[in-house]
Parts: sequence; C-alpha cells; structure tokens
Amino acid sequence: MLKGFKDFLMRGNVVDLAVAVVIGAAFTAIVTAFTNGLIKPLINALGGSDAAKGLGFNVLHGNDSTFMDFGGVINAAINFVIVAAIVYFLIVLPMKHVQERRKRGEEKGPAEPTDVELLTEIRDLLRAQQGNGSSSSGN
Repeated sequence: MLKGFKDFLMRGNVVDLAVAVVIGAAFTAIVTAFTNGLIKPLINALGGSDAAKGLGFNVLHGNDSTFMDFGGVINAAINFVIVAAIVYFLIVLPMKHVQERRKRGEEKGPAEPTDVELLTEIRDLLRAQQGNGSSSSGN
C-alpha cells in the first residue's frame, strides 16, 4: 500500500503541482513587496485624478469609495507574471529536464517490483491469511 502511495507521489504532475503551490506561496510575499515598494510608485507617478491615490479616478467626485485604482490592477498583473516566471523557471523547467533524462534512461524513475518480489509478497500474504484463518474460523 505504501509503495503505491509513493509511486503516486512520484508522478511528475503531482510533484509539479505540489512544488509550484509551495514555491508560489513562498515567493508571493517577496514579489508583492517588490511591486508595492518599487513598481507601484512608478505606476502611480503617471498620475490620475489624485496624485496621492495613484493611477485612477473617482467615479463619483468626492466619494473615495468609488475610486477606480488602475495602478492596483496593473500591480496585481505584474505580481502574477513575476510569480509565474519564478515557478516556471525554477520548478517546471528542471522537472521537465529530469523527466526527459528518465525517458532516455539516464536517470531511473520509481523502481518497479520484480516478479520475484511480487511472488514473495503474495506468498507472505497467503501465509498470513492461512495463519489468521485457522485461529479465527468464526469470522
């Protein structure tokens, strides 16, 4: 049972997904700080209806809750592109390289059990069932 679980985890797409989620979450704080601290001030320098708010405008004059913040949207898009690039170049490409090496036979993947190992496991299971069956015949 554990071998099957190990083989499931070692599939390329499961590992890719798990690593991408972890790395993406870890880099999100760094990327957000970078874009909020460096990129967004540059975007906001382009202007808008209120220079203190950044790039955008109020739909209803004098009502701050109606401010359309284009700078924030652009900032979020830049965050996404940076995180996607990091995940792609640090996770996807190396994993693809490992999978290609496995296909060429340069690197071994998860080991498949041999016929002898499978037969030995079946024999041991049958012995265990025979031992349990004779002592608890009421089940």
